[in-house]
Amino acid sequence: MKSEGMGKHLLLAFVLALAIYVLFYEVIEHRRTRHGPWQVAFTTNSAGAPLVSIAQPALGITNVQLVFPGGQVPATNLPVVLTFAEPRPVPYPLPFGQCVFVDSTFLPGTLTFDMFGHEIELLPRVLILDRKEHPWKSDETIVLGK
Repeated sequence: MKSEGMGKHLLLAFVLALAIYVLFYEVIEHRRTRHGPWQVAFTTNSAGAPLVSIAQPALGITNVQLVFPGGQVPATNLPVVLTFAEPRPVPYPLPFGQCVFVDSTFLPGTLTFDMFGHEIELLPRVLILDRKEHPWKSDETIVLGK
């Protein structure tokens, strides 16, 4: 009789622990992904200069454009829109430039790009261009010269 009582207690403890684990996993995963990833479009402007358009709708960031006059990219396969929800080994190539850092633990996370000799960091609170903070302003066009 005593071993049956012990078995029921162990089974109840296991089921309770499993339920708590699943609940906390779901809560943490929701917090991790609720804002969604950065959305970055790679294209060219009317003059043929490379252009990067950045958006993060959950943070109210839309249509922030970075223009690289004098940069040369082949027009094939453009525009390309990438979302940065999953980590990848860095560095890796982008349609132009490369991604040198990704932290997507809690989205939107942090991204660092190297494009045409410029270091561009996307953080939820601020845009960093060549190690200088620049506040996020939707519908802004920023020209990055050489």
